[in-house]
Amino acid sequence: MDNNHERSPALSQSSVGPAHFAVTGTSLYPYIIAIFVALLLLSNIGATKFIAVGPLTFDGGAILFPLTYVIGDILSEVYGLKAARKAIVLGFAMSILAAVTLWLIQIAPGADFWENQEAYESVLGFVPAIVLASIFGFLVGQYLNAYVLVRIKERTKERLLWVRLMSSTVVGEFADTFVFCTIYGIAFGLTLGDFWNYLIVGFTYKVAVEALLLPVTYRVIRWVKRREPTYALAS
Repeated sequence: MDNNHERSPALSQSSVGPAHFAVTGTSLYPYIIAIFVALLLLSNIGATKFIAVGPLTFDGGAILFPLTYVIGDILSEVYGLKAARKAIVLGFAMSILAAVTLWLIQIAPGADFWENQEAYESVLGFVPAIVLASIFGFLVGQYLNAYVLVRIKERTKERLLWVRLMSSTVVGEFADTFVFCTIYGIAFGLTLGDFWNYLIVGFTYKVAVEALLLPVTYRVIRWVKRREPTYALAS
């Protein structure tokens, strides 16, 4: 069994460190990672459509993508930085696999009766700039989100959960959105005004969603902690 925090869960907090973390390899950890990766892949597919609500314009990935940070917070809070990093790397790898798969399907010769090639390319076509923007934004943002949360937890222990959740969200979401908008803007020639509009609207929306979901995140984290024997034992 992988000890995620480099200590035996049976040791007391005072003897080994300031924060509690469960070990991985339990019944819950694989399911949480599966949800994390599924949300990421669905968000990437949803991002192929742009949605307009009044004066605001955003891609469809924004509907689910903030939830990847909620799940990332749960992984970091309960299992620690090493376990969260494994999930981030897995999500990164699966995003590349999905992009390559869709591209191979795109360039494969179609059947004689297949009449939707243009439709496929317009919706799911392989666009390297968007793929790079998405996966590198995700990689940087999620890692900073996990890093900030764990470092704050090492100081606050089990107190002030909302501080580390929101602090990590602000840092991670800003980095994610900034990287995405920068790569996207360079590739597609966004004006400086459009760049800042997309950055500010996207960042504000994602942080607002996570803030609204904070009570739910609290309850889910508490539920997971109670059902992880190694976390309860360390506490």
